[in-house]
Amino acid sequence: MTDVEETLLPGVGVRHDFSTEDGRRLGVIVHRSGRRELLIYKKDDPDACRVVQLGDEDLRVLVELLGGTQIVERVANLQYAVEGLAIDWLSLPARSSTVGKTLGSTELRTRTGVSVVAVLRGETTYPSPEPDFEFAADDVAVVVGTPEGIRSATAYFQEE
Repeated sequence: MTDVEETLLPGVGVRHDFSTEDGRRLGVIVHRSGRRELLIYKKDDPDACRVVQLGDEDLRVLVELLGGTQIVERVANLQYAVEGLAIDWLSLPARSSTVGKTLGSTELRTRTGVSVVAVLRGETTYPSPEPDFEFAADDVAVVVGTPEGIRSATAYFQEE
């Protein structure tokens, strides 16, 4: 059986890595919010990888195509808790009602209990955004809160 390395990512979740039969490294990050990312490592640089974000439907299709192995089932049932704190990266699609609004006007912390600790826009990072920070399409909000709060914030950012 293939050995799977599990690495705790405090406040984020757990990364699971393994090597394929031909020596290729693959991994999956299971975020505390339930979101998953597939990692495809470069053959010539074990520290570099391509990250593919997987939505719920993507996961169902991929698991079905791969035959729903015991490893996938085990990963799906794990719970990760670090004193109730989670960190996640939430994308703001262009259709989000949040686009064009300021952080303060969204009342995100009041509505979800989640704090925005940074916003990534293209190659620029805006750490500790002020209440007058205005969201733009395709921003990625780095948020901190409970897993439940992050799920609420994710839904809020998806609202049209």
